[in-house]
Amino acid sequence: MKSTPMPSSRIHNTVLRSKVMSGADAAALIAPGSTVGMSGFTAAGYPKVVPVALAERIEAAHEAGDPFAIKVWTGASTGPELDGALAKAKGIEFRMPYNSDPTAREQINSGEMEYFDIHLSEVAPMAWQGFFGPLHTALIEVTAINEDGTLVPSTSVGNNQTWLDLADQVIVEVNSWQSEKLEGMHDIYFNPALPPHRVPIPLTRADQRIGQPNFHCDPSKIVAVVETDRPDRNQQFKPPDETCRTIAGHILDFLGHEVKQGRLPPSLLPLQSGVGNIANAVLGGLIDWPHENMTAYTEVLQDGLLDLLDSGKLDIVSTTALTLGPDKMNRFVEDIDRYRDRIILRPQEISNHPEIIRRLGSIAMNGLIEADIYGNVNSTHIMGSRIQNGIGGSGDFARNSYISIFMSPSVARDGAISTIVPQVSHVDHINQDVQILVTEQGLADMRGLSPKQRARLVIEKCAHPDYRPMLEDYFERAQHGAYGSQSPSLVGEALSWHQRFIETGTMQVG
Repeated sequence: MKSTPMPSSRIHNTVLRSKVMSGADAAALIAPGSTVGMSGFTAAGYPKVVPVALAERIEAAHEAGDPFAIKVWTGASTGPELDGALAKAKGIEFRMPYNSDPTAREQINSGEMEYFDIHLSEVAPMAWQGFFGPLHTALIEVTAINEDGTLVPSTSVGNNQTWLDLADQVIVEVNSWQSEKLEGMHDIYFNPALPPHRVPIPLTRADQRIGQPNFHCDPSKIVAVVETDRPDRNQQFKPPDETCRTIAGHILDFLGHEVKQGRLPPSLLPLQSGVGNIANAVLGGLIDWPHENMTAYTEVLQDGLLDLLDSGKLDIVSTTALTLGPDKMNRFVEDIDRYRDRIILRPQEISNHPEIIRRLGSIAMNGLIEADIYGNVNSTHIMGSRIQNGIGGSGDFARNSYISIFMSPSVARDGAISTIVPQVSHVDHINQDVQILVTEQGLADMRGLSPKQRARLVIEKCAHPDYRPMLEDYFERAQHGAYGSQSPSLVGEALSWHQRFIETGTMQVG
């Protein structure tokens, strides 16, 4: 007979205390082939016990000759105990909306796992519209369960309230590693009304709170409560190298110029940045910004934003997840009272909502895999067909922000590949959504320029000197080719550009 774990002081609701069980017992409640909506946005706030137990159950089923898998929906990427464990067990048949796990990535690219890459702001609305089919189970990590049955969110909000409302049954993981003082930092605004009944979202400033502090869920739907104390698995960021600092310098100079021209206020506009060392370098550079009272309206609070908060230059961060390295996470927990009124965690359909992004006039800064000379950006695929991670929230912000910046080193693989190419192999962000392109070589402000004007500027400002002559040669020949009109292109050559250099011996591609 299996023993029932003793419930901790984090579970204050009597009815739900009676539903405490082991991860294995909770995993047994998830039916083969069903769809599970899980918490997690980056490696923050994702369930850490039940997915591992479910992976073990799936592995046993495979060994017994009765294999099965499930469909997994989340907020974004997660940690090794979720995507990693289930992918290694070959337990995911369908995944959305974002993935960064290497095993899952390999299964997606080999065709073993179906994958739906989607703008993060669209996930919850499309789920409510029924386009994805029924949601059988919600598996959500929380910090605590209150006496009235409300659920205290943890370090990410993501799509959790949507999963709680749509699911037939709910499994809750109560994680005592998460600080109890997180309660009150969340703003759960939720209005699933579908057209034609939608109403404006009443958010006009990044520091506003328009919702409730906790999740609500019908207690009768909660079939299991599982306790854990396992930490989030966000990785430590590397210090920005010289290339990252140079790119950051170009962006900071550009922002300063925009202020002098009167196109930006001295305190800038709400900042959004993707995760990574370049973004952290930009945010770190803003610590020395001559003005104060900056704000951030973004989807992840990363190390650079926490440092900017600590500097006193940043007043408020609105986000949906805390994507902090271990050192910064420890600092956040130790000083959480100091951050309480300066950090707001929201559902991702609000943190990434086009209506709000456009109203606030965000400054969007995101990374890329490659960009072409006309300003189109590929942020998801290698050589046009192999998915790397997904579009994430970059498209939500790129199309709707006041200024849309994409940034990357000018070369990859130790210089063997140019990230500036004649034509991207896969388009995630059309040139109309890309205003500023930055590499360590320089910054191209493409606003108001025609495609041919853009091409000349991007080659001059952003391409690495080793590749600049090749790009100039391509562009000149394209203008005299069969398709040399508005956006000159040598179609076949553009898509096999690296291959051409290999064949001619001009360069070696790693």
